[in-house]
Amino acid sequence: MENFRRIPSHIGIIPDGNRRWAKQNGYEKKDGYEHGIMPGFALYKLMLEYGIKEATFYGFTKDNNKRAPDQRSAFTKACVDAVHLLSGKDANLLVIGNTDSTAFPRELYPYANKRVHFGQGLINLNFLVNYDWEWDLNHLKEQGKLASWDIPRVDFIIRWGGRRRLSGFLPAQSVYSDFYIVDEYWPDFQNTQFLDALRWYQDCDVTLGG
Repeated sequence: MENFRRIPSHIGIIPDGNRRWAKQNGYEKKDGYEHGIMPGFALYKLMLEYGIKEATFYGFTKDNNKRAPDQRSAFTKACVDAVHLLSGKDANLLVIGNTDSTAFPRELYPYANKRVHFGQGLINLNFLVNYDWEWDLNHLKEQGKLASWDIPRVDFIIRWGGRRRLSGFLPAQSVYSDFYIVDEYWPDFQNTQFLDALRWYQDCDVTLGG
């Protein structure tokens, strides 16, 4: 195990490139999502090993629902399967998303907008499911707090798939996040990609604008 001087308390994960990976490997686009489940579990174990206290995974957004029906069904199922895989582990699960929409999976209602504790609770794991940044911010205007109020500031965001954009990822919490890009697609996750990101993070300064 490598020793790092600085470990971010809260990491954001944008697991992009599932459809491009599927196309590259001779699958239909929808098939890429199921291949992105086990990488998330591998990353969970790695984060425990390195003492990460909290992580937020981007599941799917309101805008993702514009995709073809077979893809919508596939990424919704992948989110449900990922949460169920991690339930019962040593983690505190929280799913943030618009439950008033029919796009929010019923299977995740028990974790919706409240934290559910499992085992020793070694890490907080948050999933953004049917998430919409405007919905999140409007919640603040209408009810006095963000819909994602229970998620703290994100120190470090890692995006797989080579794209260099936040795609609406927790706009309030990510204002001072350091941002690292992994060119490989999410289903091709390797432990070394995460460790390379942590190495890069060692040289980031934390001024918070000061």
